Amino acid sequence: MATKTIPPTPRVEILANSGLCSIPTEFVRTESERKDIVDVLNIGAIGHGIPIVDLGGVSSEEGRWRCVEEVKAAATEWGVMLVVNHGVQDEIIERLQALGRGFFDLPVEEKEKYANDQSSGQIQGYGSKLANNANGKLEWQDYFFHLVYPKEKADLAIWPTEPADYIATTISFAEELRTLATKMFSLLSLGLGLDENKLEAELGGKDDLLLQLKINYYPRCPQPELALGVEAHTDVSALSFILHNGVPGLQVFKKGFGWVTAPLVPNSIIVHVGDALEIITNGRYHSVLHRGLVNKENIRISWAVFCEPPREKVVLRPLPELVGEGEVARFEPRTFAEHLERKLFKARVTGSGDKAVV
Repeated sequence: MATKTIPPTPRVEILANSGLCSIPTEFVRTESERKDIVDVLNIGAIGHGIPIVDLGGVSSEEGRWRCVEEVKAAATEWGVMLVVNHGVQDEIIERLQALGRGFFDLPVEEKEKYANDQSSGQIQGYGSKLANNANGKLEWQDYFFHLVYPKEKADLAIWPTEPADYIATTISFAEELRTLATKMFSLLSLGLGLDENKLEAELGGKDDLLLQLKINYYPRCPQPELALGVEAHTDVSALSFILHNGVPGLQVFKKGFGWVTAPLVPNSIIVHVGDALEIITNGRYHSVLHRGLVNKENIRISWAVFCEPPREKVVLRPLPELVGEGEVARFEPRTFAEHLERKLFKARVTGSGDKAVV
């Protein structure tokens, strides 16, 4: 693999380790955003009702329908839930996280060998957020992003060869998470009175649904009350699955509550409803607005896996059986590629949690 030069804009990790006392102006969020940004380690109690769903009883008839009702309620009312007893082996998760930390512990010069080139459309690899949003602000994070499932569609040549076992462990994790995705789509389908395979089939099915992994690295920030690790947004995916290193930072917006920080529940996986699922359910399930905070004291790392339909093969549109009598289809048909271009759900930078009108 050819060595790439360090880009003109320093990685956030370099800035964080440079001893600076104030962050560059391009990272300072707008005044309207700053009114409710805090150091996430100093905000007191967290959680405030984000649902926790135990999938352990899903194999029994009674337990399965309990899971259906709980998953349906979470996806409808919050658009996010924490699932426990999810079936992904703890050992694989621990190995995945250790190897992800190991990659970001490498010198920046080593990580740059895997740098992406967003200007040419090569988004997979090691990178930092470009200022391509409406306000021109940067996010306080570096990341590594790549397709992980199905294996035959993944470009293993861009995956890290250090630490050792990164490739084998990530493949094993992706296979287990793909099984969890099917389980979640089944429960979500049944919650709407559909055949249990319906939602997954509409989004591409077992052969064409993709899993994209993004390891987010949030260095310590000298002014966490001015910055965001990830600005407010909804995911374009159908479902997103999130792991973290035990440092809080994820916040979701709930009307009537405001910004709510996700609790730290041992051995849980956070599951988000994304835009693609909201579209095909005609808004029955809620694509959740969320953001990431940073702090002065601890590095935060999260592993986000986006379950996406194929870009051109599937047309996203409300299922006819979910457009009731007297209702209208709330979303116009579009491919996933078209949705990526239009991004109808882009959050307004007001802190209100509103979505753009469809």
